[in-house]
Amino acid sequence: MPRFAANLTMLFTELPFLERFGAAAAAGFKGVEYLFPYAVEAGALAEQLDRHRLVQVLHNLPAGDWAGGERGIACLPGRETEFRDGVGRAIEYARVLGCGQLNCLAGIAPANADDDAVRAVFVDNLRFAAARLKEAGIRLLVEPVNTRDIPGFYLNRTDQAIALIDEVGSDNLFLQYDIYHAQRMEGEIGNTVARHLARIGHIQLADNPGRGEPGSGEINYPWLFRHIDQLGYEGWIGCEYKPATTTQAGLGWMKALAG
Repeated sequence: MPRFAANLTMLFTELPFLERFGAAAAAGFKGVEYLFPYAVEAGALAEQLDRHRLVQVLHNLPAGDWAGGERGIACLPGRETEFRDGVGRAIEYARVLGCGQLNCLAGIAPANADDDAVRAVFVDNLRFAAARLKEAGIRLLVEPVNTRDIPGFYLNRTDQAIALIDEVGSDNLFLQYDIYHAQRMEGEIGNTVARHLARIGHIQLADNPGRGEPGSGEINYPWLFRHIDQLGYEGWIGCEYKPATTTQAGLGWMKALAG
């Protein structure tokens, strides 16, 4: 059975952030992920991981002014110094948390920007980050995000991400494959995972429509979980969905797998 990590940005949100670790462990999760750790002192997060015997599976590189609507800065010309400083900060946190992989959000392409210039900045930033993370023993991931939820997001399809990874040319850059985003943009989930399994460093899930828990929408998750397992995927699957009511009430899908 796949290993599931609770995304604490989305799950157990009725609790203060540091209390979500214990709730995730009590619900049966062995790992956690979340968007950003930087608002909390790294030692406090590490203490929660240790107390509840959880693995820190993933967090993102700093992504600009999130509250102001930015969704990453990796593709933004003129923000290269900020991006590279953020890589260093992310590595510091990842070392304390024992986190073996970090995700890079491309960002929303600037209006009227030259596409070649945007791509060149993104490629250069990914080369820098992949090299720095490799020195630290941490994998770099890059994630396509659907443009219905985030209009203008620069990286939005699997084939685009794979071409970008090839252009960067690093053996330390992998695809973060989010099933929900991929379903909204392109479908073909089973075949795509099979075709690119060796390039996939991490998988995330939510159902569609609505970004709810597995079983709430159109994706055949029982089949898909078996398929991913049979392919030999050894990574984690991050549960990045919006529970219909409470997280605990919506965990029937995971309990059914365990049974």
